Amino acid sequence: MSNGVRAAVLAAAAVLLAGAAAGYTTLAADRAEPAPAAAGAGAGTLTLSPGPRLLTVTDRHLASVSAADPAGPRVVSTVECVRAYAAAGTGICLRPQTAWAYEVVVLDADLRPRQAVAVPGLPNRARVSPSGHLVAWTVFVGGDSYTSSGFSTRTGIIDTRSGAVVQTLEDFTVVRDGRAYRNADVNFWGVTFAADDNRFYATMSTTGRRFLVRGDLAARTVETVTDNVECPSLSPDGTRIAFKRAVDADPTKGWRLSVLDLASLRVTATAEQASVDDQAAWLDGSTLAYTLRRDDGRPDVWAVPADGTGAPRLLVPDAESPATLAV
Repeated sequence: MSNGVRAAVLAAAAVLLAGAAAGYTTLAADRAEPAPAAAGAGAGTLTLSPGPRLLTVTDRHLASVSAADPAGPRVVSTVECVRAYAAAGTGICLRPQTAWAYEVVVLDADLRPRQAVAVPGLPNRARVSPSGHLVAWTVFVGGDSYTSSGFSTRTGIIDTRSGAVVQTLEDFTVVRDGRAYRNADVNFWGVTFAADDNRFYATMSTTGRRFLVRGDLAARTVETVTDNVECPSLSPDGTRIAFKRAVDADPTKGWRLSVLDLASLRVTATAEQASVDDQAAWLDGSTLAYTLRRDDGRPDVWAVPADGTGAPRLLVPDAESPATLAV
């Protein structure tokens, strides 16, 4: 792993560690209490059932807003999550168990837990397949001997129908540039699922480079597609990947939110000029949503056209982890 990548991973992990340490007392106190009302919070019951709403995390609790008025009143639940996502009435929530232990929880449409799996690190990414049959997560972990920074990642998948768990994609067979590949430093993060409940995309890091990989869940294989792609998000029609592209292939210089055409491998940068350290979500076939943090660390959800036109716009203030609940 290159010095630049180590520095970027260490910086991100340090931010997560600081946030966890500072915020856990509040998280523990709030676990059985109603969530704090956000500005403009409205009455109602949060559901993950399909509809014209956006799911977010607000003050570490699941919340939803109207897609027609995303900056307006929101419904804030009592379910606490550090990262979350939902599709087809299924949700994934990464939440703390103790000060330094987290778990992945699969939620039904009424936010009832269906399955929980302990994870060995700090939550980073979460995704649900379009059908709701698969969920994936990424966490930062420490202790891998090959990392001088002390941090790497673990990425897993749950089949919500059978309850089967893939604890880490590092157990999958890797094909790099058409040949079988093995290396102790292989890491994965940022899964996004295709509509067939088998194919998926993710980022793979090895020897200081980051690749987009296409995975086959049934065959337990991944193969490289192209490089300098992080935190992919597959478009609703399955033809494009939204992702964060390291400036000059160097994560220490920040990331440009971009879109990859899978057929031609042509990359289009969006109009967002800020460094986007997030796994963007598709609101529809033409619009991306993502989190940016202010100078004080507070998050906001922004939106931008996926084709490089237009300009970024503030979508949901004081929120993060956006996901559309529309069909």
